[in-house]
Amino acid sequence: MKTTWPLLLALAAVLLGPILLRPKTVRGPHVGERELIIVTPHNEAIRSEFGRAFAAHYLAKTGERVRLDWRTPGGTSEIGRYVASEYLAAFQNYWTHTTGNPSSKAVESSFDNPKIVPGKDPAHDTIEQQARRAFLASEVSCKIDLFFGGGAYDFQQQARAGRLVDCGFIAAHPELFGDGPGKIPQTLSGEPFWDPQGRWIGTALSCFGICANTDALARLGIAPPPTRWADLADPRFLHEIALANPTQSGSVNKAFEMLIQQQMGEAVRTGGTVAEGWTRALRLLMKIGANARYFTDSSTKIALDVEAGEAAAGMTIDFYGRFQSEAVRKADGSSRLQYVNAAGGTSVGVDPIGLFRGAPHPDVAREFIGFVLSPAGQKLWNWQVGALGGPQRYALRRLAVLPALYAPEYRPLRSDPEVEAYALAQTFTYHGEWTGPLFSPIAFTFRVMCIDTHDELTAAWRALIAAGFPPEATAAFEDVTAVDYTAASGRIREALSGDKIKEVQLAKELADHFRQQYQRAAALARAHR
Repeated sequence: MKTTWPLLLALAAVLLGPILLRPKTVRGPHVGERELIIVTPHNEAIRSEFGRAFAAHYLAKTGERVRLDWRTPGGTSEIGRYVASEYLAAFQNYWTHTTGNPSSKAVESSFDNPKIVPGKDPAHDTIEQQARRAFLASEVSCKIDLFFGGGAYDFQQQARAGRLVDCGFIAAHPELFGDGPGKIPQTLSGEPFWDPQGRWIGTALSCFGICANTDALARLGIAPPPTRWADLADPRFLHEIALANPTQSGSVNKAFEMLIQQQMGEAVRTGGTVAEGWTRALRLLMKIGANARYFTDSSTKIALDVEAGEAAAGMTIDFYGRFQSEAVRKADGSSRLQYVNAAGGTSVGVDPIGLFRGAPHPDVAREFIGFVLSPAGQKLWNWQVGALGGPQRYALRRLAVLPALYAPEYRPLRSDPEVEAYALAQTFTYHGEWTGPLFSPIAFTFRVMCIDTHDELTAAWRALIAAGFPPEATAAFEDVTAVDYTAASGRIREALSGDKIKEVQLAKELADHFRQQYQRAAALARAHR
């Protein structure tokens, strides 16, 4: 028996040690301290710099301390799903207590559905219209104050659902918004910069491009480095491209949309059609997908892995690439991670901020929005570390949305003085009518074409490379008829309209189709050899 005590004590130490030694965490604000709850896909550097600067600003202005509670459940897609589920649970409780009626499928599918429009007379509302009217008139809460960071598409979806509300900042500062010198335009080159109803506002500008590891490129014998989306389809990049799953990362899906828009634009300029551009783009995405090393669930991982040499190149949003390049910059100014905006293939969009319906701390939330859009907040995005008014620890390498900060006198203070975002925006026009309604179908199509079928896709790609791309096998490989522009706009978009059973059934059907297609292409390639 005595001999078992040491073993039992050791086991207890293993099981209880991590619990006992775990640092104590603050679960709420201290007495006399205000609180602000923010859900965000932003990285730790952005959270750190804005958290520190806003706390100092708030203390100086109000004499009160504020604690920022950052919630980071994942990328924008994960955030969207999380917020939707929180509002659903909250509205179910609100509905049963205010109407005395039980929740139902009709209520649950209608309260945040922008297609449901209440009538002029509430007495004649259907149950769906009653639910929608009740939600839009309520202070139902997801227990979070702000949504900070992501793409305009994600914020448009939240606003249309009724989860974001007017924070009042645009109405209070008409001098900052609209057409004219020094103002933030409502749209620029086809991209929306702020919501006319004030429910979200762009806080920083973003582009999409390519990050590449110079050491890996040398190993692969690839020179010059990739600068266009099409360069990532080079067979020499087999198993060397870092990508994220677009169904989980809104920013990567936006990069895919930029690639598609570029191909569509080139097709139209040469006398073709938008549908032909869609076909060209899917064939290009298929080859890039075949070169993929993996499909991560987080777009932030791409630049990190390319910098570490786990992949040679990747598709990323600009600030992830620039930030990681800065993180490994040597004393001589060189960096093994290089980032370039995709030549001719990226618009300039915004990372917005928005106030949630039923925000638990609306006054603090509005103050944070005002700070982020003030010159003091905007300088944090691209000022050099240590510059007056700039970040203290991290060079965020983002682009300010305030046009005034691109004045010549500020160039020496900026981390990227050569990047003139508003001028860059003029070089690419985003046509929302081409792909805007297909944002979800783009992610779905890439998933069934490249992710669910990656083993077969890669095997076929290897066989084509080894055989020298024989025409018959290549044509079989590149067949995207099943997901052409008509299919994406029709049956695919319809299947994604909310019926999960239809979505799963179509995903299986198309994945099976592409598996068989890739197997046939591989067999044709091997037969040619």
